[in-house]
Amino acid sequence: MSPTARFPLLPYLFACLLGLFALGGLWYGLGKPVVLADAASASHKLQCASYTPFDKDQSPFDQPFQLRPARMDADLALLAQRFECIRTYSMTGLEMIPQLARKHGLKVMLGAWVNADPVDTQKEVKALIASANANPDVVKAVIVGNETLLRKEVTGPQLAALINQVKSQVSVPVTYADVWEFWLQHPEIAPTVDFLTIHLLPYWEDDPKSIDDALVHVGEIRQVFGKRFAPKDIVIGETGWPSEGRQRETALPSRVNEARFVRGFVAMAEQHGWRYNLIEAFDQPWKRASEGAVGGYWGLYDADREDKGILEGPVSNLVLWPQWLLACGLLFAATLLLAGRVRGTRAALLLPLLAALGAASLGLWGELVRINSRFAGEWIWALLLGGLNLIVLAHGALALAQRDGWRERVFAWLEARAGWWLLAAGFAAAVSMLALVFDPRYRSFPSAALMLPAVLYLLRPVRGPRAEIALLALIVGAGIAPQLLREGLSNQQALAWAGVSVLMVGALWRSLRVRAQQRWSQSAIS
Repeated sequence: MSPTARFPLLPYLFACLLGLFALGGLWYGLGKPVVLADAASASHKLQCASYTPFDKDQSPFDQPFQLRPARMDADLALLAQRFECIRTYSMTGLEMIPQLARKHGLKVMLGAWVNADPVDTQKEVKALIASANANPDVVKAVIVGNETLLRKEVTGPQLAALINQVKSQVSVPVTYADVWEFWLQHPEIAPTVDFLTIHLLPYWEDDPKSIDDALVHVGEIRQVFGKRFAPKDIVIGETGWPSEGRQRETALPSRVNEARFVRGFVAMAEQHGWRYNLIEAFDQPWKRASEGAVGGYWGLYDADREDKGILEGPVSNLVLWPQWLLACGLLFAATLLLAGRVRGTRAALLLPLLAALGAASLGLWGELVRINSRFAGEWIWALLLGGLNLIVLAHGALALAQRDGWRERVFAWLEARAGWWLLAAGFAAAVSMLALVFDPRYRSFPSAALMLPAVLYLLRPVRGPRAEIALLALIVGAGIAPQLLREGLSNQQALAWAGVSVLMVGALWRSLRVRAQQRWSQSAIS
């Protein structure tokens, strides 16, 4: 088309409006508030919540280990507005907890950390005994070990001996806490405790439960335990739902799902007169190191102690959706400005849609990175993929433009290296696929980071190193079925990743058919 040809304004404006509408719909759809029945209010306090007193920059693995008394004081003041009790997991560094709980009118289920080191364990147990005896008005029960049998750090008889040691020296009720299956696997523990403390976490079950089935599952297990171990009482020592992280089969983390679970559980527990403890008071970012992104987002409040809306009021899956919409809108506009005038009616329709796809992909990837990234290596990987998306977006936009001057020079530079952009995207897809097939439990799906290059290079194939691209296509393609088999066809995140992987395989395969002399300007969607 001649550079002086009439600019196709109406198709261009139509596509721009369509692209902006799609971006607005995407982010509002992710962030729109959902109204649910409240679980708590200023006049209705809940029973108990797990409390771990770390700031977002702290971890129990820090050396030296040092907690902040001011933080614990402020935390308990906040929790006292919603709860009657807190549950702790260790004595180390938490010696002030009973005193602070008394100050704020809270009771405490005090826990000792039991592990494979008998010296550390005895130190914890002796501190537990001393604190329980010194604070009988505050300590309502003591918990000797948390999921110690699950971790296989002690045997059943060893744990029973520890429980009996504590029972002989305190006047408050004594219990042990573990996932419900381990009470069935170790029947010798039940006779030693005053009540059973069971963990019911439908997300982490070997057969994960969807949010629609989770409360039914919790109710069934609680009923079975109540009958089997009667007349001993059963306390649900941990139950909750994650607000962020990867989906496990039908179990999808989100703030709305966390609120649905917690509010529904509280209503069910109070209807049946169950004793319970919610996990957990505050998000704990340090848990992401060992449990993946999902481990850091079980809190009723976030790591900054801001209310996530889990207990009362409208709840949003993405509070920052207006900011992401603004950022994507600016990137959308920048892409259009980069391209300038387009090459014809078809390009006028395609350019805004490409800009919208690129902005949406980068925005979704940015939100995923904000939630997931834990280590320097993960941040570097995420930034490299983000940079690759910007390069691919610029490449595609300039391919549709009426190029002259600097635009032609930039496009020529990008086009000459197009095979390497595809190779980089294929490499990222192959690495991600291998990880999701062989070690998927704590890994998230990078669909947003690879959607744009997969779509663009499928529609506009480019030539790259043939042997390397063929190998990458084989790896990505071969992994699609196994990862779906592991995740299940009900896993929406896994299905999205499979779809992106199919597109990536198509892009890689088409690149093998591109002749050396083929140029982008000869492609089908020019």
